[in-house]
Parts: sequence; structure tokens; C-alpha cells
Amino acid sequence: MKTNERVERKCPICGAVYYDVPAISRADNKTPICPDCGIRESLESIGVNEKEQEKILGIIHSCKANID
Repeated sequence: MKTNERVERKCPICGAVYYDVPAISRADNKTPICPDCGIRESLESIGVNEKEQEKILGIIHSCKANID
């Protein structure tokens, strides 16, 4: 049964507390991580450097803020 209850989680990679649905780490395919770290892992896997990753995350966050 699905609920709208917000569950607090802490990312084992960056230490951030988040409430969104977790991503699954590409490192072991089982560890739940925050959505941002999930995006970083996926971008890193295709060769996107850290500076560009942060730009992309900034764009995602600004778009999400406009939706909320």
C-alpha cells in the first residue's frame, strides 16, 4: 500500500538528508543514495566532469523549484 508519508533518509555518500525516492548506487546496485548522488554517478559513468555535473544539477534544481 502506497502512502504519501515523507520518509527521512540520509545519503551514505554525501551525508545529505533527503525525502525523495532514493536512487540505487551504481557501485553495488543495491545501496539507496540521494537523487543528486544518483545523478552524479550516472553523469560520471558517461564521462561528464564534476564542474559540468554541478551545472546540470543546478538546472535540475531550478526547474524543480519552478514546479513545486
